Amino acid sequence: MRRLFRAIGYGLSSIALALFVLAGATARTGDPALWPPKPGEAATDIFVVSHGYHSGIAVSTAQLAAAAQRSGNLALGLISERFGGYPFIEVGWGEQDFYASVPTVSDFRIGLAVRALFGAGNNTVLHVVGLPESPRSVFASADIVRIELSEAGLARMMSALNRSFALDGQPAGLQVLGRGLYGPSLFIRANGNFSMFNVCNHWVADMLSAAGLPVTPVLDTVPPGLMLDLKLRAGLSRMPGLQQ
Repeated sequence: MRRLFRAIGYGLSSIALALFVLAGATARTGDPALWPPKPGEAATDIFVVSHGYHSGIAVSTAQLAAAAQRSGNLALGLISERFGGYPFIEVGWGEQDFYASVPTVSDFRIGLAVRALFGAGNNTVLHVVGLPESPRSVFASADIVRIELSEAGLARMMSALNRSFALDGQPAGLQVLGRGLYGPSLFIRANGNFSMFNVCNHWVADMLSAAGLPVTPVLDTVPPGLMLDLKLRAGLSRMPGLQQ
């Protein structure tokens, strides 16, 4: 029995060491020219929102409209028009069937998860939600991190977000697939391949990386790891929750 426990201990230690090495090997450095904003420089808030097993990014609708106007980001312009009546927009990315069928952890189904993680050529979607108030007010108990971005960092992130939308037709338009999971929301066809090495929370990390933040993909696989990564490498803390 003692040998069994010793073997289990060695095995767990080996796994922990391998994850530590992998995290260090795949970690991406930030871009100090983009983030954090310099003292006295104009800065804009965005929000990372964790829903337990899935995370998204919330931005102001005015930011999307301004980015579309400045840089010709067609998808962002179409989104800001469609959700123009809402001050904030939340966007998440994921595998089409799993995202639509598993709105909460309690709805988790192993078959869908296995197909999403290991299937070939899975379709991906963006889940776009119009928020009537600030993200903290709408998601009172969610884990949320507020991030200040420089103007250049915000522009880079907006361009990356724009590229996530799959446009179709002449003239090009959004491929709306149907209603989303909550509130005034839509599922929209996305670019990108979903796999065990590129899950929804990695997409959020990619957006943050585009804005100049340091990210660690191994940690960012799950929302708690993403929140920890933002704390350890970017020095960012979660916003206090609102009392129910």
